[in-house]
Amino acid sequence: MVGKLISVVRAFALAIVLFLLWLGLSGIYTPLLLALGAFSSIFVALLCLRLGVIDEEGAPFGLFFGGVIGYWVWLFKEIVVANLNVARLILRPRMPLSPNFFNAPASQKSDLGKVVFANSITLTPGTVAIEVQGDSILVHTLSADFAWGAESCDMDRRVAALEKG
Repeated sequence: MVGKLISVVRAFALAIVLFLLWLGLSGIYTPLLLALGAFSSIFVALLCLRLGVIDEEGAPFGLFFGGVIGYWVWLFKEIVVANLNVARLILRPRMPLSPNFFNAPASQKSDLGKVVFANSITLTPGTVAIEVQGDSILVHTLSADFAWGAESCDMDRRVAALEKG
C-alpha cells in the first residue's frame, strides 16, 4: 500500500515537472494550450504509472531536494572557468595542445550518479568522458593541464553528495 502511494506521489510530481517543462518550452499561454499542456502532462504521468516505470531512478526527485541547484551554480562556474582556459590555450601562438587520457575515480553508487558525473565532465570544455569503467571514467582532455580529476576529485565528491541528498 505504501509503495503504491509513493508511486502515485512520484506520478503527480512527474506531471508537475512535465507541465513546467512544457510551459518553459512552449512560450504560448492561451487557455486552450495551457489546458492541452496540463492534459498531456497528466496523461504521460498516468501512462508511466501504468507501465511501472516511475521508480527511484526513473523519477529521481530526491536529487532536486539534495542541493542540485547549488551544484548547477558550481558547475556553471566551472564551465565558465574552463571556457576561459580553453580560449587562452587556443589563442596562444603555438597552441600547446597535448591530448591526454586519464581515469577519473567515480565514487557514485548508482548508474544515475555516474551518468551525472560523466555528463558534467563532458559539459566542461576541454574534457570529454569517453567510457564508464566500473568505478572510474575514462576522460580525454585537450591538454594535460585539464586533467583536474586525477588530483582534486572535487566534481566527483559533489556529485556523490547529490546522490546522498
